[in-house]
Amino acid sequence: MAAKPQRASESKKRKGISGPKDEERKSTPKKLKLQSSNPSQKGPKKPFKSSEQPRKEQRKQLEDNSKIQKGDSESKKESRIRAKELAEARKKKRKKHYTLEQELALLWEKMRRRDIGKEERSKFVTEALNKMKGKIPEIAGSHVSSRVLQTCVKHCSQDERNAVFLELQPHYMTLITNTYAVHLVTKMLDNASKEQLGQFISSLHGHVASLLRHMVGSLVVEHVYNLGNASQKQSLLMELYSPELQLFKDLVSIKETRLVDVIAKLQLQKSSVLRHMTSVLQPILEKGILDHSIVHRVLMEYLTIADESSATEIIKQLSGPLLVRVIHTKDGSRIGMLCVKHGSAKERKKIIKGMKGHVDKIARDRWGSMVLVSILSIVDDTKLLSKNIIRELEGTLPELVLDQNARRPLLQLLHPNCSRYFSPEDLASLSLTVPSLSTKGELEGGPSVPQQMESSKVYQEIEEDKKTEENRSKDDEKSLQLDEAGKKDPLTRRKELLIVGGLAEKLIDACCEVGGDMLRSKFGKEVIYEVAIGGADGILHPRMDEKLGKLHEAIASLAAQPKLEGAEEEHPLEQFHSSRTIRKLILDSPAFASTLWEKALKGKCAMWSQGHSSKVVSAFLESSDGAVCEMVKKELEPLIESGVLKLPAVANEHDKAGQDPKPE
Repeated sequence: MAAKPQRASESKKRKGISGPKDEERKSTPKKLKLQSSNPSQKGPKKPFKSSEQPRKEQRKQLEDNSKIQKGDSESKKESRIRAKELAEARKKKRKKHYTLEQELALLWEKMRRRDIGKEERSKFVTEALNKMKGKIPEIAGSHVSSRVLQTCVKHCSQDERNAVFLELQPHYMTLITNTYAVHLVTKMLDNASKEQLGQFISSLHGHVASLLRHMVGSLVVEHVYNLGNASQKQSLLMELYSPELQLFKDLVSIKETRLVDVIAKLQLQKSSVLRHMTSVLQPILEKGILDHSIVHRVLMEYLTIADESSATEIIKQLSGPLLVRVIHTKDGSRIGMLCVKHGSAKERKKIIKGMKGHVDKIARDRWGSMVLVSILSIVDDTKLLSKNIIRELEGTLPELVLDQNARRPLLQLLHPNCSRYFSPEDLASLSLTVPSLSTKGELEGGPSVPQQMESSKVYQEIEEDKKTEENRSKDDEKSLQLDEAGKKDPLTRRKELLIVGGLAEKLIDACCEVGGDMLRSKFGKEVIYEVAIGGADGILHPRMDEKLGKLHEAIASLAAQPKLEGAEEEHPLEQFHSSRTIRKLILDSPAFASTLWEKALKGKCAMWSQGHSSKVVSAFLESSDGAVCEMVKKELEPLIESGVLKLPAVANEHDKAGQDPKPE
């Protein structure tokens, strides 16, 4: 039994385990040994600093330390200077024209000042161009010298500009794809003559498709496309249609502006053209280079000849946030409308959600607003529309109702497809379809709308009717109707957006808030008129009758203001736009006519029986409502007999001469 503890103690000794007393004895020498044998310590051991060190020695040490610090700071400055010198030397070795760029930068600072005279600036420009002569293509890609060149090209003489153009001409294809030189190229094109622009476009022949796939090069192609005339634009487009046209650019005359015309004239195989265009467009779509109008034009032409699967694939790729970057041009807007019309419910949802945060900007755009009109006319999911489109429009309604473009979506809900508010071109755009995806396959009239045709027989029929197209487009103005792609009844859709969604209430409030500005505005007057009469088909009645009564009173109170001579603003009854709008409201809304008479005109007609205001007074006698005519008969008959107020027939003739112009 006693052997076991002995073994345990032996094992402890073997393992090096010691008791507390042994630890106390061994602790001091062990620590000293570890300190002395530490391999991480480098250099001699620092002397121990005791707290009892004399004060004089401490002061001396502090002085020595401060001297060392000063020496260190001086050495840092010297090292910075040496580093700068080394960097300069490296730049001189790396950059061939480094010294020249430094000199040009100094000249640029002088020539770009605003308070400098023309003669003095021209001296600096000439000096800079003389220094760069013969080296312009080499330094054009530099961040500094390309800016200097842009300023020189802007302010130099025509002879100097021609010299720069000639020097750069052989190197344009290299410069086009350079991040800095591209700005110089666009500046040269802005100041180029017609001959120089033509030469530059000729130099792009065979490279248009590859440049459109380049993030930088595509900017130049777009810039040239916008600067060029019709034939130059066509020459750029033809390269993207077919490999034959890429090789032989003179095959097509300027008359063939549409792809279907080119295919019919040259008897090209549509499948071959479709394959080539797919190979051109697919990389552009994958890279997302979709901001350019030339790309929108090509996409629009592609959809006119695409088969069902190809057209569906393109619409699927564009449906989403990517479409926001397309709809700011005429062709891009039409592509957007086609995506909305032919897209599935899932794709439409992506398009609408992709517009989140951009609705206000899109509404104010000339072409983007038409895409919103199309969405509000086609999409059946009114909850989705109210949440993503209507809510954003409501935030800035007082401003939107006065805007030429932003009022269009509102007018479409109040009075759909009205030829007073939408031009024939706008209505035709709303009715466009992709031929391969359209069940009707109807053709649209008008030379500005792409023809939906696939066979030479249809082409011949269009050719025969070309002479009468302009006359037909005028007749079609009233008959063009939007091809509704939604399943929901249009009136139900409008009610859900206006009444259920709450837009109508806020729209009436906005009209009450800025009614005076709207009546005087060329564009706002149309919105306030449609709201005040309750919209087409009486859509705002009877739910909004109480609110409409308040709007009628607000307009009547503006008309009831006293007539002051020398006032800054004309009286609403005398101002051109407001007087005509009030007159139309009297003719079309008996409720408004009664309110206006009681609040503003009763007993004051003699004062308002001359000038523009006379048309407002005479409108009461022209009203189709018998009660309105009876209400004013007593006061107006004496004025007519005395010749102060003109008869309605005479007033009508004069009013025809002053009718509102057609929509812009």
